[in-house]
Amino acid sequence: MEYLERRRALIEERLEPVLEAAEPEEMTERLEHVSLSGGKRVRPMVTLLAFEAAGGELVDDDDRTPAADDAVDFAVGVELVHNASLVVDDIIDESALRRGVDSAWSAFGHGSAIVTSDGLLGEAFALFSADERAMRVVSEAMVELGEGEATELVARPTTEAEYMELARRKTGALFRAAAELGAIAADADAYTVEAFGRYAERVGIAFQIRDDVLDATADAAELGKPTGQDAEMERPSLVRITEMTPEEANERARRESEAALSALETAEVADSEAVGYLRDLAEFVVVRER
Repeated sequence: MEYLERRRALIEERLEPVLEAAEPEEMTERLEHVSLSGGKRVRPMVTLLAFEAAGGELVDDDDRTPAADDAVDFAVGVELVHNASLVVDDIIDESALRRGVDSAWSAFGHGSAIVTSDGLLGEAFALFSADERAMRVVSEAMVELGEGEATELVARPTTEAEYMELARRKTGALFRAAAELGAIAADADAYTVEAFGRYAERVGIAFQIRDDVLDATADAAELGKPTGQDAEMERPSLVRITEMTPEEANERARRESEAALSALETAEVADSEAVGYLRDLAEFVVVRER
């Protein structure tokens, strides 16, 4: 676990000064409330692991290369985009709790929460702006994410196939971007970038299915956010749409995990410890309890 903790520390060390530099100064507290209140940091960790798996070298001292600095910046940017989407999700769902603390709208009001989401996106895109490929990857992910949110609210998927497309857009797209950004920072070829993207997209879909199961079965205190939201908000989830049992839904998530591992096998990867952790992540997302 020391390996992962060192990389998580790189993310936290970069995240804090990025938030502190936000303008106006009054916004910093709100950005920090959202981004420093915890979180698994799964997506930024995918970025750093993909960077190393694709041949990048990441060290936690002053000898980091420009490529490694880019990887850390991209990782932090992905986390900020994710946090911005959570702020909006909580407004839509009227969720008062996020990561065990007040959600942004609950703490600051709806207007300030929306501005906070915008601020997070602004800081994120500043981190991507120097690399044209990174900007393209994140922009495409944002389009997919927006389409996913709209599909969830308006189209209301009613079949497993429609749900899987929703999960791909709503969750898989940002996971894909996270991995592709890491490979881009490592200057990987287009085939390798695509392979890492396919891996992460399937991990994201498995993550979303497991989220649905946890919403239906977990204890809110242990999860750190309200449960039963899917049913209360009449929100499409795999469990509700298909009437699968939680066990059957977990098995469906496991199939996505296996597809992710297959995609990873096709990537041109370096002989690094990071590859093993990417494999572990694909297996972990279907058994996690938070």
